[in-house]
Amino acid sequence: MDNCIFCKIVAKQIPSSIVYEDDDLLAFKDIRPAAPVHLLVIPKRHIGTLSDAKSEDTVLLGKLLALAPKLAAEHGCAPVLQADGSLQGGYKTLINTGPDGGQEVYHLHLHVIGGPHAWRGQH
Repeated sequence: MDNCIFCKIVAKQIPSSIVYEDDDLLAFKDIRPAAPVHLLVIPKRHIGTLSDAKSEDTVLLGKLLALAPKLAAEHGCAPVLQADGSLQGGYKTLINTGPDGGQEVYHLHLHVIGGPHAWRGQH
């Protein structure tokens, strides 16, 4: 897509704080973070929304989702089992789809949001 900001980030036409890259995916820090950890994971190939994904994208979607816990661990927000058996920490994953789903950039992306109750605005 010629005017897609995420395609331009993939093409390195727009700078970003890249935290992960392979042949299929790119992950970078959100420029308007909603939490101490706020990463975006995108496929390098343009897919407008989750609803635009085809059956042949199943492996790519699995890879996209499987990367979230790895990135969360690397950025210090993975859940950690405590000595008393309880969990501490954690992160939220989010895919906004379409206007009513809150999607602002029409290139499929997965948010990885972490920190103390980050989704409640309590940093």
